[in-house]
Amino acid sequence: MTSTGERQGEGVRAGPLWWGRPGEAVLDVGLGLVSALECGWEGVAVAGEAGVPTAVGVVLAALVGATLVLRRRWPVAVVLVGIAVAPAAIGFLLGLVGLYTVAASEVPRRITVTLTSMSFVATFVVMWVRTRADVNGEVGPGYVATLAVFIAVALNVPPVLYGLYMGARRRLLESLQERADSLERELSLLADRAEERAEWARQEERTRIAREMHDVVAHRVSLMVVHAAALQAVAVKDPEKARRNAALVGDMGRQALTELREMLGVLRAPQPSSGVVSGVAAVPVREAAGVAAAVRSVSCGGSAGVGEEGPTLGELRALVGQSRAAGMRVELDVRGEAGVYAAEVEQAAYRVVQEALTNCHKHAAGAEVVVRVAHRGGEVAVQVENGRPCDGGVPEPGLPSGGNGLVGMRERVLGLGGVFVAGPTDAGGFRVSAVLPGAGAAEVA
Repeated sequence: MTSTGERQGEGVRAGPLWWGRPGEAVLDVGLGLVSALECGWEGVAVAGEAGVPTAVGVVLAALVGATLVLRRRWPVAVVLVGIAVAPAAIGFLLGLVGLYTVAASEVPRRITVTLTSMSFVATFVVMWVRTRADVNGEVGPGYVATLAVFIAVALNVPPVLYGLYMGARRRLLESLQERADSLERELSLLADRAEERAEWARQEERTRIAREMHDVVAHRVSLMVVHAAALQAVAVKDPEKARRNAALVGDMGRQALTELREMLGVLRAPQPSSGVVSGVAAVPVREAAGVAAAVRSVSCGGSAGVGEEGPTLGELRALVGQSRAAGMRVELDVRGEAGVYAAEVEQAAYRVVQEALTNCHKHAAGAEVVVRVAHRGGEVAVQVENGRPCDGGVPEPGLPSGGNGLVGMRERVLGLGGVFVAGPTDAGGFRVSAVLPGAGAAEVA
């Protein structure tokens, strides 16, 4: 017997009328027919005792028994009908199934207790009266009362207890199903978010890799073009200087090719896995981070290998010397006592100066450039300022510009929690300034 009067959940019902499934309708109709037959059979005796035509008694009793079909729709009404016909001693199945339905349904427990008490009292009274009439005083009232209580308990308590058990079991299963559905939705949402984070991480690492390649290769190639322009200008007038410039172009070209080859090798090499990592986006994020770290290690200049630190502030003199060798009038002004900075801070400061010098080669040929580095407290400030380009100097080599230099510098500085400012000066030149916290963004946070 399945629980009746159950809440079928919200949504479209699969069965007819108020039934949740076709099988429930078949079961209730079958129970209604059995109950109608039982009541109709018992109605013959009731009609004789009441003095009404047998056909009328049978029909009325069958209608009473057929109300069991409504047990899922109106369980309380079915129990009340069973209590009402208890004096006629009909509706045995109607009473049992009705009480079970009320106990298993979502009817408030106080109503269930009230109906059970009413049914118990009605059964006890009916059995008391009928038993006393049957024994006709042959046994004492104690025996009659005990028998009446026993029959009332047997007819009312088991169906109620079983109904309570089935209702609790159904509610537990529904709760577990809802929890499983909720967990499935959460897992789906987590998977979507993890995929979004993985895509964001891939995009972020692509941007970082592009920035590193731009900073490393563009600077050396720019110097090569500057030296080539100077070589063309002095090839006839000063062969010795032309020879030195040609040697510098060759050296820088080889360095640029070496760095580019190392970067491409890092991008092609598979990243080793460090074990099983939970999370949908763990593998792509780890791989992207590994590639970016390797590219950053390669980008330290020369033939740096994977795992080495990037360029530092101590290498600025060599960087300025390369620009001087290319014919730029550049000064380096360092103030304050250098502190201990995070590796990413020194690398970012170096890249800002490097990119700013590259822009001076591109757009301010012949101009005087000043590189300033200030160590103050727990931060380091760098500034690269050039004057107005000279009209009578070496012709501007016409280097192409992708417009990503200032963007890359700003991303580097802001990513470490620093301040970046760039713009033209009143004297017609251009100034790039950056202030970086010495501890780096990770430690500051």
